[in-house]
Amino acid sequence: MAKEKTPKTAKLNKPEGRLKQLFRVFKLTVERDPSALWATIGAVLAPTVVGVILGLWLGAGSTFATISWILTGVLAGVLLGLIVLSRRAQDSAYAQIEGQPGAVGAVLQSTLKRGWNGSEVPVAINPRTREAVYRAVGPAGIVLIGEGHRSRVQTLLEDERRKANRIAPGAPVHIIYVSGDPESVQLAKISSTMRRLKRKLSRAEVTAVSSRLRTLGLKMPIPKGVDPNRMKSQRR
Repeated sequence: MAKEKTPKTAKLNKPEGRLKQLFRVFKLTVERDPSALWATIGAVLAPTVVGVILGLWLGAGSTFATISWILTGVLAGVLLGLIVLSRRAQDSAYAQIEGQPGAVGAVLQSTLKRGWNGSEVPVAINPRTREAVYRAVGPAGIVLIGEGHRSRVQTLLEDERRKANRIAPGAPVHIIYVSGDPESVQLAKISSTMRRLKRKLSRAEVTAVSSRLRTLGLKMPIPKGVDPNRMKSQRR
C-alpha cells in the first residue's frame, strides 16, 4: 500500500489560492516596476471617491441610494485596479524577456486571440545566430514574425514568404519585425498589431490555410560531418 501523505506534504501539494496568487503577482510586479503600486492604488481610489461623492450628492435623504452608489464605486475601483495590475504585470513580464530567444513564441502562446492559429515553436531558425521566424494564421492572412537582428532575419523571412505563397497562393502574407530597433514592433504590441490588420480570410479559409502550412513543419539543417545515409538506429 502506498504511504499516506503527511500533513506537511499535503500542505505543500495544496494549490495556491486566488488571493495568494494575486498578492504574489502584485508583489513581483511592484518589485520590477515600482510605479505600478501608485497606478494600482490610483485606479482603486478614483472610482471609489467618485462613488462616495455621488452617493452623498444624489442619494441624499436615501440611505439605500447612498450605500448603493458607494458600493458601486468600490466595486468599480477594485475592477479597475485589477485591470491596471494585470496590464502592468504583463508589461513587466514582457520587459523581462525582451531580446531573449523564444520571447516571441511565449507571447504568441499567451496572447493570441480567438480566430488566430499560431505556435510557440518557430517555423525557421538559424542555429548559429539564434534568429527565428514564427508564423500565425488568422483573419488577416499569414503573419510572419522575425525575431532577431533585422538584417539577418530578413533572409529567413523571405524564404518563409516564398513557401507560404507556394503552399497557400492568394493568402495575404504580412511580415512583422521584433528586432529591438525603433522601427520594429515591441513584444507587448504584437497581438494588437496583428488585430489591426485588415480582415481578408473567412474562418473556413483560415482553417484551410493553417492545415496546408502545417505540412511544411520545421526543417533543421543537418550538422556538418553527419551523413544521414550512414546513421544507424539505436538498439536496446
